[in-house]
Amino acid sequence: MPDRPDSQSQRAAHAGSGHRARLRARLLNGGPEALADYEVLEYLLFGALARGDTKPQAKALLDKFGSLAGVMNADPAALCEVKGVSEASAAMIRIASVAARRMARSEVSQKPVLGSWQALIDYLAIDMAHLNVERVRVLYLDTRNRLILDQHVHDGTINEASIHPREVVGTAITRGAAAVILVHNHPSGNPEPSKADIDITRRIAEAGRLVNVLVHDHVIVGREGYVSLRAKGLL
Repeated sequence: MPDRPDSQSQRAAHAGSGHRARLRARLLNGGPEALADYEVLEYLLFGALARGDTKPQAKALLDKFGSLAGVMNADPAALCEVKGVSEASAAMIRIASVAARRMARSEVSQKPVLGSWQALIDYLAIDMAHLNVERVRVLYLDTRNRLILDQHVHDGTINEASIHPREVVGTAITRGAAAVILVHNHPSGNPEPSKADIDITRRIAEAGRLVNVLVHDHVIVGREGYVSLRAKGLL
């Protein structure tokens, strides 16, 4: 006799639960690379789909956004454009992204920034490297190089109209900051500084010197890595 539809669905559900159990065991017992990128997404999507196969959605998300980081940083509305990805699925991805950002931020906020440079770079990369718009931020530090304020200044090309030296220095004085780190991203992926990046950095550094506010660095992040203007001898 051919299988009854209900018996077929029961076997499919059992197979699905077995696959989920195997992924769970690998996640809990393996190292950080125990799961492939699509399997990480599969597991996240389990939380929004009580049963069934989430592999097609996971692979479709990677195809659309190019990488796991691209998926995690995608707009929820864009995630929902992928077949089979619901608002609940997008929310599961979003909360994982929020958790990663908060973990990275806590590493930066609890220690002197210059003494935990890699933690700062990790935080900036998670937060900005995959943005589709250019974002300008200023990090204000106290005399012990602890973060006082992480200010989102502007979305768009960095220039004197978007980040005026007088405003940066004025905020530093108001907040009692001894130093600042300028940050922005390049949506192209290439973090190499432009002439405009270098010029505005030097103008802000000159303004800061007049009132003893030090510009520690200008960090540019992109999908291909990051550049420190101070490390390149441009500041």
